[in-house]
Amino acid sequence: MQKMYSRSSPSGQVDKNMVPKDQTVRFLLNYSKALRVFEYQSIKFETLLN
Repeated sequence: MQKMYSRSSPSGQVDKNMVPKDQTVRFLLNYSKALRVFEYQSIKFETLLN
């Protein structure tokens, strides 16, 4: 997923303000790895495993 956010656009014109920092991508990836969602009797529970 990090590669998807860090590659340049097909046209070659990338707005530097729109490119996320590596630190931001790393934070989002780590957060998504720690987030667990499970369902119990039609109730969804979200837990953050830290």
